[in-house]
Amino acid sequence: MDEAMNGAKRVARCPGGVRTPPPSKSLGHRAVICAALAARGLAAGESVLQNVGRSEDIDATLAGVAALWSPAVAARGDVLRIGPGSAQTGLPRRVDCGESGSTLRFLLPLAALEARETVFTGRGRLLARPLAVYADLFRLSGAVFVQEPRAVRVRGPLRGGAYALPGDVSSQFVSGLLLTLPLLPDDSEIRLTTPLQSRGYVDLTLDVMRRFGVTVTQERESYRIRGGQRYRPAVYQVEADYSQAAFFLAAAALGRPVAVAGLNPESRQGDRAILEILRAMGAETDWRAGVVCVRAERLRAVTVDARETPDIVPPIAALCCFGEGRSRIVGAARLRLKESDRLHALAAELGKLGARVEETEDTLTIEGAPRLAGGRVDAWNDHRIAMALAVAALRCDGPVLLTGWRSVAKS
Repeated sequence: MDEAMNGAKRVARCPGGVRTPPPSKSLGHRAVICAALAARGLAAGESVLQNVGRSEDIDATLAGVAALWSPAVAARGDVLRIGPGSAQTGLPRRVDCGESGSTLRFLLPLAALEARETVFTGRGRLLARPLAVYADLFRLSGAVFVQEPRAVRVRGPLRGGAYALPGDVSSQFVSGLLLTLPLLPDDSEIRLTTPLQSRGYVDLTLDVMRRFGVTVTQERESYRIRGGQRYRPAVYQVEADYSQAAFFLAAAALGRPVAVAGLNPESRQGDRAILEILRAMGAETDWRAGVVCVRAERLRAVTVDARETPDIVPPIAALCCFGEGRSRIVGAARLRLKESDRLHALAAELGKLGARVEETEDTLTIEGAPRLAGGRVDAWNDHRIAMALAVAALRCDGPVLLTGWRSVAKS
């Protein structure tokens, strides 16, 4: 009771009120897929997913599992019930992934479990993002993988065995295989040929799989997967999303008093690092009664390695525009392969607001200033660029006109 009262007093010092960020898309994708897998086979049953935020990306995954396995899905608010559905026909399957990289990379190997063709399509830059890792692995395993300008065609079945792949392209390839390989009759192993980046996302995959009854043994840079496993129904609540909360927390650090509720302080989400980065920049973070309040008299420059947490680079870049000194964001080359070339988009659009930003292949260097001028900027059809520019606008002397802001519907 005392802690709750203290938390209420702390929140009262944030007159901007309390905001709860949307549920984690990363966890939502994984939970929907595991629930759909639990609705098929001998152990079929209904799962209940709570706090599933509906967005274009999550809807793409729901449509994808419907195309692959036809589970019965009942939605009521933010609660989804996913259970056994109707039998499928033998016709080729088509999966429209929209612009969701998670949908595409998670479902590609799962579609190759069967000896029937599945056609994957998408929009924007999705099919131009790297897929060569799967192309090589599928062919070595005896499955068919054909990438065309507007579609990817796959046909299984995949075989169990050793899968060697780099860990520095995208952790989504590792997660996709982890979701798939336990369903094969034979045992498998994933061996990483380079150090794994964004390891936190793989940890999220393993954690959700455990909740649905599937386990994997991790040994340094490899994963041993016992074949013949089955996903089992579960009740699962999706956490609030740290990568979305990062934008509210950044706004608070720029003097807009808002507290953030609903975050799990023990979360395995790698983007929880935003709190550590804020403290490194000189902000105070008070966390009481499940609510975070951020304040900063002034911000200082910081160096941030983006290899483990690429999704929070946009709000960090916005903050660095106002940190005293020269900030550097390093190890960020993979941001060029997102919904937009995020490194270039941030450099170009923050520059239009008056920020001094230098861009290299994998870094941004940003000279901090007390204020920016303002101006006309574009979101590059990228939800995180839109939100980062909105945060930077809080300290602009002139008006900011943001075009392409509707891209936030993606998340």
